[in-house]
Amino acid sequence: MSLALRPSACPGLLRIVQALDGGICRIKLNGGSISAAQAEAVASAAERFAGGVIEATNRANLQIRGIGSEHGAMIDGLMAAGLGPSTAAGDDVRNLMLSPSAGIDRQMLFDTRPLAEQILVTLQSHERFHDLSAKFAVQLDGGEGLAMLEHPHDLWLSATERDGELVFAFGLAGCPVDSPVDSPVGTVSLAQGHPLVVAVLELFLELARPDQTRMRHLLAECSLDEFLSRLAERVPLMPITGWQRKVSPSVLHIGAHPQGEAERVYIGAVPPLGRLNPAMLRGVVQLARDQGDGSLRFTPWQSLLLPGVHVVDAPQVIHNLEQLGLRCSADDALAHLIACTGSTGCGKGLADTKGDARQLAALLQRHGQTLNVHLSGCQRSCAAAHIAPITLLAVSPGHYDLYFRDAAQPGFGALHACNLTIEAVAALLDARSRSPLDA
Repeated sequence: MSLALRPSACPGLLRIVQALDGGICRIKLNGGSISAAQAEAVASAAERFAGGVIEATNRANLQIRGIGSEHGAMIDGLMAAGLGPSTAAGDDVRNLMLSPSAGIDRQMLFDTRPLAEQILVTLQSHERFHDLSAKFAVQLDGGEGLAMLEHPHDLWLSATERDGELVFAFGLAGCPVDSPVDSPVGTVSLAQGHPLVVAVLELFLELARPDQTRMRHLLAECSLDEFLSRLAERVPLMPITGWQRKVSPSVLHIGAHPQGEAERVYIGAVPPLGRLNPAMLRGVVQLARDQGDGSLRFTPWQSLLLPGVHVVDAPQVIHNLEQLGLRCSADDALAHLIACTGSTGCGKGLADTKGDARQLAALLQRHGQTLNVHLSGCQRSCAAAHIAPITLLAVSPGHYDLYFRDAAQPGFGALHACNLTIEAVAALLDARSRSPLDA
């Protein structure tokens, strides 16, 4: 593709961004899904052109790290596997997140995949949308039991019932969770889902200044009422009634869970701290071909799903996944920890977050604790788009400030303790969990 890419700090498939450990290539997956053949292509690219590090991201995409100088050959191979955009300028704007279990979830109200495909085509083919920021993001929620509802999006649509009819509730610059802060601003019929997305994006680009790259920036100056008034001139909007969407238990992405199809389950497996090597990925691919439906789905929890497994085969598939080094038990402390690249691969990282996370997981496991902890090497919080219940922010090698999520506090939440070693963190978390005041 000969079209020059615009400058951006965000990696893409066509834009390889340099880091301390080499180049980073981000592969945006349609709805988080990837075929066995495409996953093979990723494994081969990581092996041939990079250091063999493949990362699952918090937007259900994949990254290859440690890329050397042969950018063109690697990109060509991934494009040939169907992993790239239809237009070069469309790569940045393919930021559409679905539930990892879209189309197979037993609780879903609406299969979002056909609409997602329609939206992705529009994002890439509509030249005006190429002016959107590489971080501008849209979410489609079909009411699935397994859904990441805590990531903020510039526009979100969530299937819900209104007077006995399925409609989309939608919101701007927030999350589809049941809270006063992120409440929806209206509803549209299912048939208006695609026109709504187009209208919101076009209106945003008409109203926003170049420096207002996200919906929250625009709404800080343009009132929500004004935006909705203009939107209603383009799409028929309906009021919200009886809205309720609760956050699902995140453990639904770990282990075996029933699908909508009888006798079939999907199996969730967590690569330790979101990282796979080519051998691990190829092993999962073989399981998908032999005992799944021939595809993999990556999740916003930096894990993967192997769908279409017959229920009687699930124990053996789980065993095989664990033999490959993936975690399939919700009782595994490491399966609940996330960590950025840290100082081993990022110039901004103040600590080896990956190594420290492994140490913390071992200590928590010894204490019988499975806590959702996020280790961040700096303030940017690259590994987590949402605020984790517990955040460790690096201040120097092996030392962290400890935060607990607090809805009344900005950023990571409430600062609890400063400059802690990993051993001190583990001891404090263990003592806190045993305190009757926190029961």
